[in-house]
Amino acid sequence: MASRPITLGIDLGTTSVKAALLRAAPNEPSGFVVLASCTRAARAEAAVESAGAVPQGREQDVSRILQALHECLAALPRQHLRSVVGIGVSGQMHGVVFWKTGQGCEWIEGGIAPVFEPQAVSHLVTWQDGRCSSEFLASLPQPKSHLSVATGFGCATIFWLLKHCPEFLKSYDAAGTIHDYVVAMLCGLPRPLMSDQNAASWGYFNTQSQSWNVEILRSSGFPVHLLPDIAEPGSVAGRTSHMWLEIPEGTEVGVALGDLQASVYSCMAQRTDAVLNISTSVQLAASMPSGFQPGQTPDPTAPVAYFPYFDRTYLGVAASLNGGNVLATFVHMLVQWMADLGLEVEESTVYSRMIQAAVQQRDTHLTITPTVLGERHLPDQLASVTSISSSDLSLGHVTRALCRGIVQNLHSMLPIQQLREWGVERVMGSGSALSRNEVLKQEVQRAFPLPVSFGQDVDAAVGAALVVLRRHLNQKDS
Repeated sequence: MASRPITLGIDLGTTSVKAALLRAAPNEPSGFVVLASCTRAARAEAAVESAGAVPQGREQDVSRILQALHECLAALPRQHLRSVVGIGVSGQMHGVVFWKTGQGCEWIEGGIAPVFEPQAVSHLVTWQDGRCSSEFLASLPQPKSHLSVATGFGCATIFWLLKHCPEFLKSYDAAGTIHDYVVAMLCGLPRPLMSDQNAASWGYFNTQSQSWNVEILRSSGFPVHLLPDIAEPGSVAGRTSHMWLEIPEGTEVGVALGDLQASVYSCMAQRTDAVLNISTSVQLAASMPSGFQPGQTPDPTAPVAYFPYFDRTYLGVAASLNGGNVLATFVHMLVQWMADLGLEVEESTVYSRMIQAAVQQRDTHLTITPTVLGERHLPDQLASVTSISSSDLSLGHVTRALCRGIVQNLHSMLPIQQLREWGVERVMGSGSALSRNEVLKQEVQRAFPLPVSFGQDVDAAVGAALVVLRRHLNQKDS
């Protein structure tokens, strides 16, 4: 057992950071076992720093994300960390963080174990950022890509900053997703590397030529020097430049992956599986046939997009902006109402009670369209409640209708008929919001009448570790 390789997977999510240790296990059907895993709340939401008051701005403090990451790793067994042969990193797609080359972090050697802290680094502008209005997006050049550009996408955010606060951009000479940043800091990379999975999520990236739309961007004054170099997902970005906690210096680190692709990689046992992930947001993904190529031009009104996966294949993805965040908004509203009435109650208590109430309430006529954040293909859509009757106003009715609305909204984007046409025979459920919500599970089974299997909420971290583990095993075999 001791000689079987161990890999570490990290997932830098919107609301939490997760880590998982995998060991090769040839006798297991999956080929691996999860030795240990850990989750820590990021609590990283921060005031917008780039341009005064941006009411729709959504930013996160990188130092808090790293703090949660180091707490996560410190909770894992030290003897396993010492044996790690490779690190895989995934995280929230679309977002952008800026840093100064050579000054992005400082390694702190003096504590219990070496860690790194951010130095000349901006906040992370996340995928939830809403500063790019429909009018602003319409003013941007047309990308040479099958994927359209939406608010919260890295290139759209950079265009916005270029117009509204160009001085801010002059402070930095490197950019990437939060997981690209972590990989660059671990390996001491002179320039950030980015997989096509994350590049596609930024916009203005052509997946067929594997290149940025440099000429289109440059002609619009875009700072193209901020665009990372492109690397194959599953390839090695570099090696750790320092001992990190207990992980040895010189450990291989994979190019950062999209959290969607990493989740799918850990869950999709067969090509006929669809993967449904409900975390802060929701994604339903299915594998496209080998040789599939998306169209040449973007369709901003299409609810399904085609994202790069591995080995130049694609996933067909319905990505809804409204998932666990809608439930969190509902809980926060209830707690705020209680406070206005002079009562104090913990959000965790409200959440568990409302799920219990909805489990008892098996059906409702109440209909909730939960799109409080709109959708990328319908950016101006808002939420609504209809079919309200006096008999459907209990907490159980409302919570049941809200959970049903989240799943039905996704089903309207990618119906069961389309999944069947793609050859899907089973749905694999994953994600933090789904794993701890029995009502969502029931509604998934109701909306998608196929065999459904539910996983854990560390699937992206497991997927990131699994990519590295399989590469390591393939290297040994060859």
